Amino acid sequence: MNGKHTNKALFLDRDGVVNVDHGYVFKSEEFEFIEGVFSTCKAFYDAGYKIIVVTNQSGIGRGYYSEADFFALNIWMKAQFSHHQIEITDVYFCPHHPKNALPAYLTDCDCRKPAPGMLLQGIKDHHIDPALSVMVGDKRGDMQAAMSANIRTKILVRSGQAVDEQAVKSADYVCDSIKELPVLLADLL
Repeated sequence: MNGKHTNKALFLDRDGVVNVDHGYVFKSEEFEFIEGVFSTCKAFYDAGYKIIVVTNQSGIGRGYYSEADFFALNIWMKAQFSHHQIEITDVYFCPHHPKNALPAYLTDCDCRKPAPGMLLQGIKDHHIDPALSVMVGDKRGDMQAAMSANIRTKILVRSGQAVDEQAVKSADYVCDSIKELPVLLADLL
């Protein structure tokens, strides 16, 4: 593949977008998919979007679970998407936290959203054109990361978390559920 950024991606935050945010989820039996996530990802996947998950995972840095636990859950999660004929291209995660973490993870990094590091890595690794891409998140930090990475379309979903006015203002679209996204697909193409 050449170095040109010709692919488009649907970047997804995980907790609150792919699965219900129960707080520090790391076991498959606690992983509850949000209604509509498979149908939405399938619509985008069929339209030629790469599906890339970008997730802050400070639970690793806090010592609540290990990177191995996170990787095992990723394998299981990707298999669930495969059952729906959807390939997750990649999963990027940030285990760091600037204040509350074990020494090895205690850092103010450039990958923890709202910093754009995970998005920029995905853009580079998979030759993504940010002007053709979409970020779906449930927090202001997701919208800020997308803005910093020049992702064209920023979609905020209200997943039950309190959403502040700044998050709403920084989004291009605000939806009550991820299952509403396929109707936006025609506008994006």
